[in-house]
Amino acid sequence: MAMASSDDYTAFVYVGCSQTKSVSGSPYQSNVDSLLTSLANAAALSSYDSFTSSAASATSPAYGLFQCRTDLPNSVCASCVRSAIVQLSSLCPSSTGATVQLKGCFFRYGDESFLGKPDTTLLYNKCGSVAPDEHSSDLLVMRDTALSGLASGGGNYRLGTGGSVRGLAQCVGDQSPNDCGGCVAAAVAQLKDICGVADAGDAYLGKCYVRYWSDAADTSGHHHGNRPSVGHRWSVIAFLCLLSVATSSCV
Repeated sequence: MAMASSDDYTAFVYVGCSQTKSVSGSPYQSNVDSLLTSLANAAALSSYDSFTSSAASATSPAYGLFQCRTDLPNSVCASCVRSAIVQLSSLCPSSTGATVQLKGCFFRYGDESFLGKPDTTLLYNKCGSVAPDEHSSDLLVMRDTALSGLASGGGNYRLGTGGSVRGLAQCVGDQSPNDCGGCVAAAVAQLKDICGVADAGDAYLGKCYVRYWSDAADTSGHHHGNRPSVGHRWSVIAFLCLLSVATSSCV
């Protein structure tokens, strides 16, 4: 897959905010501030890292990680993560936990440890246009071939091809090979179920994402998106244009 250009790697995908709030100036909020600084700095050095921040209070630690797309250079990864963190204050003000997904990067923090744990919860999906009837059977064969290559592949970053259909999968760096494989398989199953004969699709799960597209598909703006419920503690805002961040987070 070609590297994202500088005008789209920070494109907003979704954000999830905890419904609980932290108190400004509290030890936990101090730990969060320190954590976000560590994440932003580490993104200049690698495509993945995780931290536990407890300097302000060992009893109120903050946990966090970031994951950039593997094909992005570190300088672009750092810019993407910093863009996500800057948007956080407007998208999830004072939330005790949040997840922000941009096109080129993802970061998450919270007051309960999720590091190293599998998570196949579907957080967001979007599908392309439905293929014409005369092409749908061929598209399904090529799509399934590409997605099967992702499900059977190894590593945290996977590519698949089936005729004119391409596929890409990436797991968060804290996942074991088995957990990564399980997450990718779950995302593939979600795409097949939700997107049907669409010519493109994306599925974002808690610890991985999978996307496919045909060479003829317009992937700049998929036909429709959906944000499933993710539990009573979290709310998800998808493709939300807030006035204060409209120029940087909405496309």
